[in-house]
Amino acid sequence: MSKNNITISLIKSPIGSSSKQRKILESLGIKKINKTISHKNTPEIQGMIKKVKHLISIEHN
Repeated sequence: MSKNNITISLIKSPIGSSSKQRKILESLGIKKINKTISHKNTPEIQGMIKKVKHLISIEHN
């Protein structure tokens, strides 16, 4: 992995969150709690992360 990657983990359940936030999690590829995915650090991904930052954990690689 390069320094341009971000590792994202879902730490809280999206139950009770808005449908827009659930769609954002789905578009990021996060489906289950404690699952980890990696994305390139782009402005689009950063915008999605800001909308659901209370549900996820982020690590910069």
